[in-house]
Amino acid sequence: MSPDQVLAIMLVQIPQVPAPPSIPVDPNLILSTMDGPAMVMVAFLFLTACTIVLWPLVRALARRLEGKGAADTALQREVEQLQHRLAEVETLQTRVGDLEERLDFAERLLAQSREPDRLPR
Repeated sequence: MSPDQVLAIMLVQIPQVPAPPSIPVDPNLILSTMDGPAMVMVAFLFLTACTIVLWPLVRALARRLEGKGAADTALQREVEQLQHRLAEVETLQTRVGDLEERLDFAERLLAQSREPDRLPR
C-alpha cells in the first residue's frame, strides 16, 4: 500500500449504561407487610410529628395576620409618649383660644374707654 492509500481505522468503544442503583428498602414491601393497626399507628405518629413541628409556625402566622404579634416595646413607649404630647397640645390649643377671647375683650374695653376722650367738647 502506498502512503496515500493508507486507511485509518478508528475503534470507538461505546460505554455500557450502568444499571440503576437498587433501592435499599422498598416502601411497597413495607406497606404490604404491615397490618391495619400498624398502619394506623404510623399515620398517627406522622400526624403527631407534623402537629408538633408546625403548631408554633401556624400560631405565629395567625398572630401576625391578626396584628397581635409581639410589638416592639420601645415603639409602644414612643407611641404612648406621642399620644400624651398630643393630649397636651389639644389642652394648650383650648387655653390659647380662651386667651384670644380675653384679649379681644380687653381690646374692646380699651377702645370704649378712649372713645369719650375723642369726642369734641
